[in-house]
Amino acid sequence: MADKAVLNVKGMSCGHCVKAVEESVGKMTGVNAVSVDLQAATVAVDFESSQTSVQQISETIEDQGYDVI
Repeated sequence: MADKAVLNVKGMSCGHCVKAVEESVGKMTGVNAVSVDLQAATVAVDFESSQTSVQQISETIEDQGYDVI
């Protein structure tokens, strides 16, 4: 069963930011969909909790240089 999470992320400001986050999170095992909302400063993720976790997704976003708050 798929889970959904919406993470608040600081530091995203442009299309490059969107692409970096969507591509890195989208490549993760168990992630079905990822959507960045720059205005709201959020990242919505649809994922399989049996294959990945919110913690792992957060770490992947932080590896791109953004802060998950």
